[in-house]
Amino acid sequence: MSAKVISVNVSEKKGIRKKPVAEIEVKESYGIEGDAHASSAWHRQVSLLAMESIQKMRDKGLDVSPGDFAENITTEGIDLISLPVGTRMGIGSSVVGEVSQIGKECHNRCAIYYQAGDCVMPKEGIFITVLKGGKIRAGDTVEVLP
Repeated sequence: MSAKVISVNVSEKKGIRKKPVAEIEVKESYGIEGDAHASSAWHRQVSLLAMESIQKMRDKGLDVSPGDFAENITTEGIDLISLPVGTRMGIGSSVVGEVSQIGKECHNRCAIYYQAGDCVMPKEGIFITVLKGGKIRAGDTVEVLP
């Protein structure tokens, strides 16, 4: 099975669940147009979380879906946390990102933790910087680049 995008998600504010949308516009050295986390000033421009991680939370009895852990891109079929920082990945027909951080420290329990009951993003989410922009939608491929 090849890796693919399950959902693309955005929010206007930080610290809340993201809403699935039909398509996202990803800008080079910035992130996703209209998303609270987009910024040229930092290295966590776009967040990714695997559907397999969301399924782990569902298996614990949580009613969670893509976007509920504030990830921008929900993937399937790729082991995101095994990708070292510096790994380049192609998403869709044109977007190229570079892994900039694996997981994140949660200093306190955010709104997502209280809404969902647990959070996998700190342990299993990854972040990329955008090297080449373009559009991404559900169904697009995700591949590790040489």
